[in-house]
Amino acid sequence: MTRFALAAMLLAAPAAGAAAQGLRVPHTSFTLPNGLQVLVHEDRSVPIVTVNTWYRVGSGDEVAGRTGFAHLFEHLMFMGSQHVPTGAFDQMLEAAGANNNGSTTEDRTNYYETGPANAAELMLYLDADRMGYLLPEITAEKLDLQRGVVQNERRQRVDNQPYGLAEENILSRLFPPGHPYSWPVIGSLADLQAASIEDVRNFFRQWYTPNNATVVIAGAITPAEARTLVERWFGDIPRGPEPQRNTPAPVRLERNQSHVLEDRVQLPRVYNAWHTVPAYSNDDAALQVLSGILAGGRSSRLYRKLVYEMQIATQVAAYHDGLKMAGSWRLFATARPGHNLDELQRVIDEQIRLLADSGPTQREVERVQNQTESGFLSQMETVLGKADQMNQYLYFVGTADWFQQDLDRFRRVTPADVQRVARQYIAGQNRVVLSVVPQGQRNLAVSEGAVP
Repeated sequence: MTRFALAAMLLAAPAAGAAAQGLRVPHTSFTLPNGLQVLVHEDRSVPIVTVNTWYRVGSGDEVAGRTGFAHLFEHLMFMGSQHVPTGAFDQMLEAAGANNNGSTTEDRTNYYETGPANAAELMLYLDADRMGYLLPEITAEKLDLQRGVVQNERRQRVDNQPYGLAEENILSRLFPPGHPYSWPVIGSLADLQAASIEDVRNFFRQWYTPNNATVVIAGAITPAEARTLVERWFGDIPRGPEPQRNTPAPVRLERNQSHVLEDRVQLPRVYNAWHTVPAYSNDDAALQVLSGILAGGRSSRLYRKLVYEMQIATQVAAYHDGLKMAGSWRLFATARPGHNLDELQRVIDEQIRLLADSGPTQREVERVQNQTESGFLSQMETVLGKADQMNQYLYFVGTADWFQQDLDRFRRVTPADVQRVARQYIAGQNRVVLSVVPQGQRNLAVSEGAVP
């Protein structure tokens, strides 16, 4: 099916005399007495079903000194529950032709399964058992095992990964100590090692409750069938305490911060990070378009300038990292051999200033808008993609069928909007500049006074 055919399918047919409603993902919803919110999107284009469960807890809900718990549970949730022995979760799903996974961010943890429609009850049974009956199976042995797995993951992905420590360094300087976004999602080795089994169990009691979860069921299943299965398997799980969330005040940098990190890398790389706005707020879309214009692919301004024309960089990229409680705009570039980061930083600042002073062209804006829409429709080609996006919308904007509104906010971005956010949030604003250089070669870093 082409993306254009998919878009046509999703256009809601207007009633006689009524205007078309635009892109729609119709669904029904209900809430169990224990607070579990359930959304059902029926899609019989293929005979599969996905179950996508969001727990509204991420690393941003942790506290200093006890970080990494949300990600730790992404592992523990697959280690067996009271009625599903260790290892049986994957075995039962694979035997039914289904697959599963999970992920953790600063704001949420999700778990999902996708498989043939006749495996829907199995998926829901397994998810219900680990929601309601995981606690008795959180043993010291399992905790130590998964703590070791996560610690090894951190070593591989962060400590021993080229440029892997950059994100942690940026966060600790972009946000003040104790801020829920001042540590990485994976947490610290020291915090994981210090966690007691009671610390971990209390984290589960606080956050992994039906009233802090949303289940989206999408695919070849009717709302009535889904409701029967959900009530059967989730209905007896007791409600938990009402979540108490961190609500940090807005953060701003009082001055530019420049730092140097020596790492086991071959080429120096410079990172720039500014405070911006949370996801889905008014300027989020314009900041994402700004990212694409400046450093989004080979047609972007900085890629053409740094990589093609001047040939002083191997790569450059930018993105807006909009989270639920805050946001930041990031840009990084890696130098070619024989070049230092002052050369890259000078061009980066020149191009930011040029865009802030003169704005982008209409064609540049439309290029990024088209790329965004193409990626958006690609995600909607699968029931898993739709289900996860419905959960995202529900948590961040309060309604699950926000697909058309999401597209519209990008379509409304004008060159003037991009120029305004470049001036308001980026050009001339305080930022964190981190130079990551090969060990013993601090001379390649951005020099003091180079950041205006």
